[in-house]
Amino acid sequence: MIYDIGHLILLTSLVLAVCGILAGFWGGHRRNTRLIQSSYNAVYAVAALVTGATAILWYGLLTDAFHLSYVWNHSERALSAFYKFSALWGGQAGSLLFWCMILSVYSAVVAFSNRNRHLVLMPYVNAMLLVSSLFFLTLLVFATDPFKRVGFLPPDGQGLNPLLQNFWMIIHPVMLYLGYVGMAVPFAFAVGALVSKRLDNEWVHTVRRWTLIPWMFLSAGIIMGSQWAYMELGWGGYWAWDPVENASFLPWLTGTAFLHSIIIQEQRGILKVWNVVLIWLTYFLVILGTFTTRSGIIESVHSFARSDVGPYFLVYLVLILFGFLWLLFDRLPLLRGEHTIDSYASREAAFLANNWLFAGIAFATLWGTFFPMFSEILTGERISVAAPFFNKVNGPLFLLLLLLMGAAPLLGWRHTSLAAFRKQFTFPLVAAGGVALLVFVFAPSLYPIIGLAICAFVAATIVQEYVRGVAARRITNGENALLAMVNLWSRNGRRYGGYIVHLGIVMIGVAVIGNEFYQESLNVTLARGERATLGRYELVYNGMASTRQANRIEFDALIDVYNLESGRRISEISPQRNIYDKAPDMPTSEVGLYMNPVEDVYAVLNGWEEGGATATFTLYINPLTLWMWVGGIVLVLGTLIATWPHPTHRRSEAVRSLAYAVGDD
Repeated sequence: MIYDIGHLILLTSLVLAVCGILAGFWGGHRRNTRLIQSSYNAVYAVAALVTGATAILWYGLLTDAFHLSYVWNHSERALSAFYKFSALWGGQAGSLLFWCMILSVYSAVVAFSNRNRHLVLMPYVNAMLLVSSLFFLTLLVFATDPFKRVGFLPPDGQGLNPLLQNFWMIIHPVMLYLGYVGMAVPFAFAVGALVSKRLDNEWVHTVRRWTLIPWMFLSAGIIMGSQWAYMELGWGGYWAWDPVENASFLPWLTGTAFLHSIIIQEQRGILKVWNVVLIWLTYFLVILGTFTTRSGIIESVHSFARSDVGPYFLVYLVLILFGFLWLLFDRLPLLRGEHTIDSYASREAAFLANNWLFAGIAFATLWGTFFPMFSEILTGERISVAAPFFNKVNGPLFLLLLLLMGAAPLLGWRHTSLAAFRKQFTFPLVAAGGVALLVFVFAPSLYPIIGLAICAFVAATIVQEYVRGVAARRITNGENALLAMVNLWSRNGRRYGGYIVHLGIVMIGVAVIGNEFYQESLNVTLARGERATLGRYELVYNGMASTRQANRIEFDALIDVYNLESGRRISEISPQRNIYDKAPDMPTSEVGLYMNPVEDVYAVLNGWEEGGATATFTLYINPLTLWMWVGGIVLVLGTLIATWPHPTHRRSEAVRSLAYAVGDD
């Protein structure tokens, strides 16, 4: 049968991965052209085979092959085709297969795009990418077979987890996986540079784009996950410092630190050891995050002991840790910095402080995430760490990080004179002071005053840099403002795209401050026609309606939203409760939402009586939340600008690659 072929394909891929690893390392060491080519062929073959195996499991999901254990546990006949498709990443075996497929495709794209470049590095890069694939293929073949049978033919499946039956859960996990998995690529280049002893800036130039691309996907995935939590979970927020959320956030922190610190290496030839450690740590945290969400160790160390995949992950993490440390210490003499930081009032010093803050936030998040596990191991009692801990520790660090994000681009390399300080910082500081005064007058509260003033400072630095850049091009080239801006992106996309990314972060920061400090809420029970007042809005409950869908019943509360000042009806919102046929004890919420640039009116249906004669709601006013989603879009656009190649960069990369190859001969 086709599903037996699927398992055989995975086994064949595992064997080919082993062969490709041996060919890559040995071929690179011996400079054996045939072995090196074999490593490329192994990468392509594993990508084709794993993609084929994934297609077979997708076929099983879409055709209701319930004799497969995975399909039986995560699908049902009444499930829509969209959710049958997304059920691939709804369970352990399918998600690991999806992980492996994305990794193999990344590997094939990297191998193909660099087939005539980086001739010394690529055999080792191919081998390390196949090492990652080998680990996941080992899990799929020996621990969690996606093509396992149930031994009988069930008439129907048990259904997909109701929380996953949401639009954002179709696309959000894909973005996370594209980001998560893609971090294996810069790690492979770092190992290749260490093994080949080619530790100049060549691997850094190459790896920047291969880090930016997965970083963009990871950022988008985190924002989409926040949107899912905001719309689906019905608790008024978007981020709870849950271990699953933290698992994606940790590599984002270290990956962001790496993207900043490699700029220092390129400009000044320092922080070489730190950069290698950062990209290793990012990959390590990716595997650790997958381990924590798939091994059961988050729930209990006893769950981990019974896990099919947990011990495999633990062994792999130990190998990554000690293997990398051995290789790093062996190559330390080759990683000496070419210069030192000359002044604290310099851009490199600000970037280094930026890295310390990222590392501090990552450590605090990692400690808070795993503290319950450590407490259970040491005391037998599981002590939970909740959101207040993360907010109190990480909140001030994020404010400092935001401040540095604005200050660093204003500082010069090596040293910044007092005159340059005055020239660069006057306008941003005036803007920050003006915003602080406005917040003090209209919504006085210490932390929001500080936070919004810092956001204004960063935004002003971005505006200042763009105005100066556009003005310079208009003077030198006679371009209009729009053309000058486009040419700034084209000629120096890395810098000016980075400013757009920073603007997106500022927008997200504004939304966080507004939601954290100015949110209003009300729990209320209303009869039909009864009104509730919250903030500057009046909400009128008009009764309930129910709709039968294929696998659930949807109960909608009908609420009119009025503006108290004008008395005008401005919207109708319908908070919803879904009861699923296969999981009636797991109802889900869809919030009712009226959104505008100033604030959201957010309603959650908690329950009802007598067919909807009365209903209980939790109502929220969430200020400035829209800017979180706008900021996410701006961040992605800025990353695309920073990543997009242009002719000057392509020529310089070609020259570097040629010089590198000539140096090998």
